[in-house]
This record gives sequence, C-alpha cells and structure tokens, in this order.
Amino acid sequence: MARRSAKKSIKRSGTQRQEDRRAMPDNVRLLFEDGWSPMGDVPEGPRDQSYKKKIRPQNETQAQLFRQIDEHNVVFACGPAGTGKTYVAVAKAVEALEAGKIGRIVLSRPAVEAGESLGFLPGDMEEKLSPYLRPLYDCLTDRLSAKKVRQLMQEGVIEVAPIAFMRGRTLNNSFVVIDEAQNCTYAQLKMLLTRLGWHSSMVITGDPEQTDLLPGVSGFAEIVDKLDEVDEVGVTRFKCGDIVRHPLVAKMVEKI
Repeated sequence: MARRSAKKSIKRSGTQRQEDRRAMPDNVRLLFEDGWSPMGDVPEGPRDQSYKKKIRPQNETQAQLFRQIDEHNVVFACGPAGTGKTYVAVAKAVEALEAGKIGRIVLSRPAVEAGESLGFLPGDMEEKLSPYLRPLYDCLTDRLSAKKVRQLMQEGVIEVAPIAFMRGRTLNNSFVVIDEAQNCTYAQLKMLLTRLGWHSSMVITGDPEQTDLLPGVSGFAEIVDKLDEVDEVGVTRFKCGDIVRHPLVAKMVEKI
C-alpha cells in the first residue's frame, strides 16, 4: 500500500510540473524542482555591493595623510596626480560619517575646464555642473553603493557643490573636501577656509604643477606655504614615488 501511494504521489507531482511548464513561454523553463525561478519576484533596484569599511595606506606618505586627517581639522594634500589624495579624503569622510562623528559630507571643486572650451552645456544647473563634479561622484560610489549615494544626496547628508556656491555658508558638523584646489585663486581659497564651522574637518587637495588657470593666478601653493607654519594645520606633500596608479604614470610624471 505504501509503495502504491508513493507512486501515485510522484505521478501527480510530475503531472503538475508538466502543467506548469506548458503554462510558461517556450523559451523559459524551471531551473529547480522546488519552484525557484529567476523570473520570480526580486527586490527592487540593484543589489548593493559590499565594500571595505576601512582602507589601508599604500605608502608612508599616505599613512602621514591618514594621521593628519585624524589629528587636525584642516589638512592640505598636495602632490602629483595618482597619489590617492582625493580618494583618501573621500574615504575618510565616509568613514567619519558612518562612525557618527559628523552629520554630513560636503564635496566641492572648481568648475574649470581643462584647457578647452565646452561651450554652453544643456540642462539645468545640476546637469551643467555634473561633468565637473563627476570625479567626486566616482569616489563616493567606490566607497558606497550608487543606490546609497543617491539616497544620502536626496536626504542632504552628502552634498556635492561647486566653489561658487560656498560663499556665505558656515559648515558645522561636516567633513569638507575641496578637490582640485590648484584651480582656485587666493581669494577663493581664503573664502573656502573661512567656511569651517564647529565640529568640522576640511581636507584640501591639489597639484600645483597641473593648474588650468593662467600663470600666477592660482593661490594654492601660496596658501599652503603660509599655513604650513600653523601647528593646527596639517600639510602632506606627495612625490612621484607615491603614485599608486599604473607604474607608467610615475615615469611619465617625472619626465614631463
């Protein structure tokens, strides 16, 4: 009796599977007998990727920058491209936000074209500024998922703004990153530095050798030299040997 009832059960289940298959399109078949299918319900939006919460310095100069960000409220990171100045600054900002040390992240960079005129850009203000601020978006999405970045920006926890929108503000309880500061004038940098509020940190990154302004217009090198004498301000100077991009980048920077 037990064997006969088992055969009937198997036959009924096989008939049910055939009916399920006939109800599905010809090019879709069940992958598993328990009914799971990739065509089934899935959570909305892309799946979040897991990221390392903390990054490690790749060389001694980066380790110095790590220490200075932890110990000072204002830090300058100057040196050639590819040394990780912006990435480390954004990563430390995300780390401080997730640890609850600050309430928001403010990222800013000058909207200066790199030696060529793009003309009038279509779209609203945000769309016009997007090409200039894209490197900061890339750093954020590398440390957080794109979905989370959009959510935090909608909530105002992360703000990406051009230099021109910083005047008159007081940035309290914030981690401020000023990128490409070599394209700022002396007056712009003075204005930015005086935006620092209570319980805030500011990291200014730039390469004095790659300014897109006319000769003598950039005030980055002068500001760094003056504030290097202030004990409460940290200054990290990178060299070609600290480049962490493709090894060929370091050789080209030395030659050109």
